[in-house]
Amino acid sequence: MPAPGENLRINSARLWDSLEEMALIGPGVAGGCNRQTLTDADSEGRHLFKRWCEAAGMTMGVDTMGNMFATRAGTDPDALPVYMGSHLDTQPTGGKYDGVLGVLGALEVVRTMNDMGVRTRRPIVVTNWTNEEGARFAPAMLASGVFAGIHTEEYAKGRRDLEGKVFGEELARIGWVGDEKVGARKMHAMLELHIEQGPILEAEGKTIGVVTHGQGLWWLEITLTGKDAHTGSTPMNMRVNAGLGMARITERVHQIAMSHQPNAVGAVGQVKVFPNSRNVIPGTVVFTVDIRSPEQGKLDAMKAEVIRAAHAVAKELGLGCEIEDVGHFDPVTFDPGLVEVVRGAAERLGYSHMDIVSGAGHDACWINRVAPTVMIMCPCVDGLSHNEAEAISPEWAAAGTDVLLHAALEVAEVVA
Repeated sequence: MPAPGENLRINSARLWDSLEEMALIGPGVAGGCNRQTLTDADSEGRHLFKRWCEAAGMTMGVDTMGNMFATRAGTDPDALPVYMGSHLDTQPTGGKYDGVLGVLGALEVVRTMNDMGVRTRRPIVVTNWTNEEGARFAPAMLASGVFAGIHTEEYAKGRRDLEGKVFGEELARIGWVGDEKVGARKMHAMLELHIEQGPILEAEGKTIGVVTHGQGLWWLEITLTGKDAHTGSTPMNMRVNAGLGMARITERVHQIAMSHQPNAVGAVGQVKVFPNSRNVIPGTVVFTVDIRSPEQGKLDAMKAEVIRAAHAVAKELGLGCEIEDVGHFDPVTFDPGLVEVVRGAAERLGYSHMDIVSGAGHDACWINRVAPTVMIMCPCVDGLSHNEAEAISPEWAAAGTDVLLHAALEVAEVVA
């Protein structure tokens, strides 16, 4: 099947207007977004997305994890569909484009096809995956993980946020429990457009990242237990300081990641200190360690070293130490054939491009287990993401969506 003509481009202004309109829902305090999963703002964003999809002639399906699937019919009702999409949920202090570009870019692809009267043999489905971020309910990519058979639905719906609210109950509260069985849909392929969330494309002066691999990761939740005590009247040699243990483990995580360079990262992220009082030595600290690498051997080695280091620090300081795996996926190799499709689309359109490894986790990393998958990336300013100052240009957004359009039309097979 011949590739679509290179003069076919998306409506850049319409895409940008859609991104800006969605950003008005769940606004942050510093220009970004706080549209965390299963909040009222999430529900409002979903309703807007549904209205836009239906206005574009698509039919909406929702599964029991709240994943949204908007379908544009193909000419062959028996052909497996081509899926595009990402997520609409954000970090508590998130940007306007992380995830959202992938969903609304996919919608713009369908709108452009409608404008041009383009038909495909395969149906096209635009997807919003529930709880990609994992900010409120760990782990990340939760609902796509259920879809791919990584997690059970019972496990996912039992997850609790920091206030003790339960995922399944919150999904029902906002009214987005669908009737489809999770994972029952079959895919021919999935394409996910995303901002890079790193500085490489901008630094290299490239407009398109052709994503060949994704880093694997481990999220380890460490609980250190010591003894609450007065900071002023407890002698230094009689303290059992959980906060000190966390500090030493934080330094060790950094050292471990540095010792596995290149292609390895690690840091302590979320921290909960108890009783969290100015004049009380912390008796309990719960914190997460995030380690990542595209190389399986390095990922496994770092995990083992972090666990050994945490237990060693705890023993030295007389602390209790419990470690729980709260998130994991192995390094991902995206489908080589789809990678070639994306690379070819970027070349035909005249966009500068380079192969890149995704440093962040994405829904495509899980869906890659059950269908051929690929990702397309565009730059973001200074590589900044998960921050309200996250920024991209309309030109970058349009370029990434143009490549998505051409790749999707090739894979879905344009009908002459």
